Amino acid sequence: MTLLDTILDANRKFVRPGAFPPLAKNPKKQFAIFTCMDTRLVDFLEPAMGIRRGDAKVIKNAGNTIVDPISGGVIRSLVAAVFMLGVEEIFVIGHRDCGMAAVDSGDLRQRMVARGIDPSVIEAQVPDLAQWMGAFSCPEENVARVTSVIRQNPLIPRDVPVHGLIFCPNDGHLEVIVRGY
Repeated sequence: MTLLDTILDANRKFVRPGAFPPLAKNPKKQFAIFTCMDTRLVDFLEPAMGIRRGDAKVIKNAGNTIVDPISGGVIRSLVAAVFMLGVEEIFVIGHRDCGMAAVDSGDLRQRMVARGIDPSVIEAQVPDLAQWMGAFSCPEENVARVTSVIRQNPLIPRDVPVHGLIFCPNDGHLEVIVRGY
């Protein structure tokens, strides 16, 4: 059985008509979380914050980084969350032991080439692979930087607090890096 077949089988068992009442599009607790896509955070970060399905908008990418602060998807998503979905606060949440803090661009390039990506395409598309990936060395510094980028973006209203936190994927504790009030 393929992975797709396994997922579709699990979905057939999961779906029960009427078992899940519809939720509003707007987050109940009126905040957005911008965090990392790390699998260790799935079903762990939200309960550690005391939130459930429907409480918050959650935006994820590799390393919770912002590479392009003007046209990037994170700012676009936050603008939609604030102006269209009633978000009143933003939480930037990085985590300890983040893979983006250990990016080896040479190794990454080799892996890409080994999987058939033409080296000339890599050079043309992303001459600085580490920068394009949003690599950083310190998760706390990345959270502070990203919080600042969001706070300084002219499309984010000044009255929206932007907080920065670090999450521990081993025990679930949160540490405040930037208090946005």
